[in-house]
Amino acid sequence: MRSAPVAVSASSSLPHLRPFLSPRTTFPNHNLGFRQSYTTRSDQPRISCGATQTSTNLLPSLSPEIVVREARFEDAWEVADTHCSSFYPNYTFPVDLLLRLNRFIGMVSGFSAPPGCMVSCLVAVRCHELRFGGLDGVFGFNRGYVAGVLTIDTLAEFLPRKGPFKHRRKGIAYISNVAVREGDRRKGIAKTLVAGAESLARRWGCRSIALHCDSENIAAVRLYKSQGFRCIWIPENAQWPEPRAIPGTEFNFMMKLL
Repeated sequence: MRSAPVAVSASSSLPHLRPFLSPRTTFPNHNLGFRQSYTTRSDQPRISCGATQTSTNLLPSLSPEIVVREARFEDAWEVADTHCSSFYPNYTFPVDLLLRLNRFIGMVSGFSAPPGCMVSCLVAVRCHELRFGGLDGVFGFNRGYVAGVLTIDTLAEFLPRKGPFKHRRKGIAYISNVAVREGDRRKGIAKTLVAGAESLARRWGCRSIALHCDSENIAAVRLYKSQGFRCIWIPENAQWPEPRAIPGTEFNFMMKLL
């Protein structure tokens, strides 16, 4: 019997230098995020960065300092940095820089998606208010940094196809690339990102949400189960698609009804 899902840990193998958001380079842990909009060009849907100054907060924040929202253009480098520092912490210069540049370029350039599919990157932003005192009063301004990221889509790349003609499954959102910066872990950020993804999936009209998780990542499995996800049994000879990872990696496939 083989289970399958997505978790919050990183692979240690050197990734292929492909666009960061390529649906075929989804990582079984999670990390990602920047504002994207669904547009069409030459009759082909395309995901592109939305360089808007405002975006809707998906959930009430964990605290006044944490906001979960769709990522913006200006978040791209921090998202790439969060991703690489979470999934490839042991690489040093110049490989670590190349990984970040590859993901940054992929994010800002966007990627094509089939008609009717949705893709979004969410970020958890930690905001700090910097205040300066003086004789005439106190002045302050807010700055924030990306503490965690997540991708959600309806591409169905890692879901079993339906029927003899292998049609893409609809109505199921898929979570991938969940990552939280090391200094911000164990503070509920990953849980809030997942809840934000569920909220967005409902707005898209999805009836359920799925993910793959490294079966040896006990903390991640526990996190998803606490959010209502359940491991789905996969028949022994089934050829269900799975994210690419280090050879021998076992996945749990987890789903939740919305």
